[in-house]
Amino acid sequence: MSEAPLRYSREELAEFEQIIQDKVTAARKEVAFIKETLSRKNDTGTDNTASSSKVLEDGADTAEKESLNQLASRQMKFIQQLENALIRIKNGTYGVCIGTGKLIPKERLRAVPHTQHSIEAKMARRD
Repeated sequence: MSEAPLRYSREELAEFEQIIQDKVTAARKEVAFIKETLSRKNDTGTDNTASSSKVLEDGADTAEKESLNQLASRQMKFIQQLENALIRIKNGTYGVCIGTGKLIPKERLRAVPHTQHSIEAKMARRD
């Protein structure tokens, strides 16, 4: 009986690397769009009418800016996780579950390419 492989092949790693690179590119575009949106929101218009509706607009703007900042922060964290996965590809540890030491199934890595846990290990952590 043959043992399960302990690492993914170079070809398999190349596939995962491309998936991750594509996700990094998309996430960076998203962050750039958010930053651009925030910079436009910081531009105050020339209309300085003092009214109760202006106060409501300011409150809505503040809430939207906070929401956009949180989204940008999550995207930056996601990019960091993806970049860490690229490092694991380079050093040969990508796709190996840190909980079980077994290979994470390809389907899971395609869906969540930055994961370091198999479903088995993730479920065990919840208990």
